[in-house]
Amino acid sequence: MRKLSWLLLIVLIAGLVLVACGGDDEEEGAGASEGGAEATGELEIFSWWTSGGEVEALQAIYDIFSAEYPNVTIENAALASGQGQGGNMKALLETRMLGGEPPDSFQVHLGRELIDSHVIADRMEPLDWLYEEEGLYDVFPEDVVEIASYEGKPYSVPVNIHRSNVMWYRPSRLAEVGVTEPPKTWDEFFEVAEKLKEAGIPALAIAEQGSGGGFSGHVLENILVSVMGPEKYRGLFDGSTGWDDPGVTESLEIMNRIYDYANPDYQSTSWGDINDRFVSDDGPAMMVMGDWTHGVLMSKGFEDYHWTTAPGTEGLFMVLSDSFGLPKNAPDRENAINFLRIIGSKEGQDAFNPIKGSIPARTDGDRSKYDEYLNEAMDAFKSDEGVPSIQHGAAVKQSFLVDYDIALADLATNHDVAKTQQMLVDAAKVAGIGE
Repeated sequence: MRKLSWLLLIVLIAGLVLVACGGDDEEEGAGASEGGAEATGELEIFSWWTSGGEVEALQAIYDIFSAEYPNVTIENAALASGQGQGGNMKALLETRMLGGEPPDSFQVHLGRELIDSHVIADRMEPLDWLYEEEGLYDVFPEDVVEIASYEGKPYSVPVNIHRSNVMWYRPSRLAEVGVTEPPKTWDEFFEVAEKLKEAGIPALAIAEQGSGGGFSGHVLENILVSVMGPEKYRGLFDGSTGWDDPGVTESLEIMNRIYDYANPDYQSTSWGDINDRFVSDDGPAMMVMGDWTHGVLMSKGFEDYHWTTAPGTEGLFMVLSDSFGLPKNAPDRENAINFLRIIGSKEGQDAFNPIKGSIPARTDGDRSKYDEYLNEAMDAFKSDEGVPSIQHGAAVKQSFLVDYDIALADLATNHDVAKTQQMLVDAAKVAGIGE
């Protein structure tokens, strides 16, 4: 009996040790997710993907998830953008996160947008263990992992890479004024714009209603890097270049001049409606916008368009990325982890990106699934110099972006370059840029 009692004690101690070891793994965030038919419950995903191409691309991810986890109910909590990129969704998300009631995962731009808003505030779980389990360190470019990381650990999984510095143009509209090639510089742009204006054709699409300055902010980031070059442009975000720099002044003057050649109703045209204006019979000839535009135009069945880099940005790739992370206290944590595994997978990215009009964040995408533009973008991403987007969260914290957009909204309304530049200088001080 005594021998049996000792055996039972040894078994009990061993069991306690195993439990303790398992607890340590959980604290680190690791642990096997439930698989297939065993997974149940819900999965709530926040995003601002509500436009053509976006909806279908996200559904492609959901279809993969549902096939693998048929007993999990997906709640697609998507909200239209409203003011700024993802404005309505971000506002609701902030309320939920502050209240300790996060969704299971949410769309967020890779980089400062997530890090400054939620990682530093200790609202997100690090995902280094997931990157190791899924081999993501091996298939994501090193600089992409770096942008996703804070203090050496990644906090979100990028589902794509978008390019901000694209100019979409309608060859037929340019041909109406005898132009066969899109402008490569801003000087050339204004020469073409003057010809278009004389023919009653808006040169560049602008949409300020409800964007809070965000649409102009997108165009301006392209002008800034074209005027200042990539090194001085990057300096705007670490303080080595001041927002009072003459290059910023010149860029704002170009932006202010563009309004004279934009669609006359730009103040009453919303970001969500600009693509309809672009494809209309009396639409603008050109539009500087990210390559999600490709997905939207494809979803409309529109074919009278082509693309080039925004004026003055040849050889540069302005990078942004949509990603998803794991909030602390996610109510359906295991389902969220399974979702992150899928969006980071080759299957998931090759299902999502050809529809969205973006390229995979992974380096092993099946290029046969991607069209002419997207294959060109893949080549450019490898060869061109990368610079971070202001408007889409890669370069600056969200608080500065809000003030940046307010300044651009003021420029679009009042056309006072000096006032707008001072607003940007003040915004950089408030955000602590360079400190």
